[in-house]
Amino acid sequence: MIWLTWRQFRGSATMTAAVLAVLATALALTGPELAAAYAAGIEECVPDGTCIDFFDRFFAGHDIAFLALTLVVLVVPALVGLFWGAPLVSRELEAGTHLLVWNQSVTRGRWLAVKLGLAGLAAMTAAGVCGLAVTWWSAPLDRSAVPEMAQMAPVVFGARGIAPMAYAAFAFVLGVTVGMLVRRMLPAMALTLVAFAAIQLAMPMLVRPHLMPPASGTFELGRENLDGIGAPQGGSLQVFLRTSAVPGHPGAWVLSSRLVDQAGRTVSASDGSSGPSSTIVRAVPVSTTSGPCSPQALSGGGCTAEINRLGYRQQATYHPLERFWAFQWIESGIYGLLTLGLTGLSFWWIRRRLS
Repeated sequence: MIWLTWRQFRGSATMTAAVLAVLATALALTGPELAAAYAAGIEECVPDGTCIDFFDRFFAGHDIAFLALTLVVLVVPALVGLFWGAPLVSRELEAGTHLLVWNQSVTRGRWLAVKLGLAGLAAMTAAGVCGLAVTWWSAPLDRSAVPEMAQMAPVVFGARGIAPMAYAAFAFVLGVTVGMLVRRMLPAMALTLVAFAAIQLAMPMLVRPHLMPPASGTFELGRENLDGIGAPQGGSLQVFLRTSAVPGHPGAWVLSSRLVDQAGRTVSASDGSSGPSSTIVRAVPVSTTSGPCSPQALSGGGCTAEINRLGYRQQATYHPLERFWAFQWIESGIYGLLTLGLTGLSFWWIRRRLS
């Protein structure tokens, strides 16, 4: 029984191992050079206070590889559920070959346990190796990434640390469970993909923000949380507030951000305008005809200082980067519980309902 199961799984496992070997080799060859370039840049920028400029240049020079590797790790658990989990049992149920095994004194529980044990362990190993290798390689880029691509950002968080391993385990058992219920391979694959994608979207949007109480604070405006200041002729001063960053907390995951006045009231845009995806535009009643916020003086930092002097601040709620590993363990635990629940359902279903 174990030998037959292993023969069915060996082909995909061998191919996965080969792909992982190529990826690990490429990361091992380029990772030390990337880390050395980052260390050299930090050594040069710290004395003259130009590290923000260095971070921008360094990340921009490697952003394509950063995004590609992040996408690879995000996709791996979905592929595990789609191509390893869903067909594993549904293929045999659809073909009726499971009855042959059961007629050879192999219990249903053992039949399922062997399948889950062999393939599940391989799936977790593949996703874990991929996730940890990319986490190691991307460390210098994670420290210099734009706020929208920091480690705590939803699109990156799921591709770092131990979370990919938990996602893969869940996706695999989800595929097996759906395949057992549907008993048709192609519909099971489609339903597994839809269900896993929905859960992966719901987690960062509805669950992860509440895993720990968010921090909150009020911050002066500066280079970290301003995308720019504009002074249209005849109009109010426009402040482009960056919603994805807060001063003093690089890499934080910002849940909400708004511009408030000295009394704590939210400043709204006069014309309903909006900025780029990471900014909001707010109209501030400051003179733009003369003084530090006039068009001639905007190139300096006097206008920002004037806005701060008048009491305008960024008010934000956020999760600091220091919570990264706490979130990783909590979320992995949640997926672990879901995986155990689906595993129990699968064993119950195969013993009580499946024939």
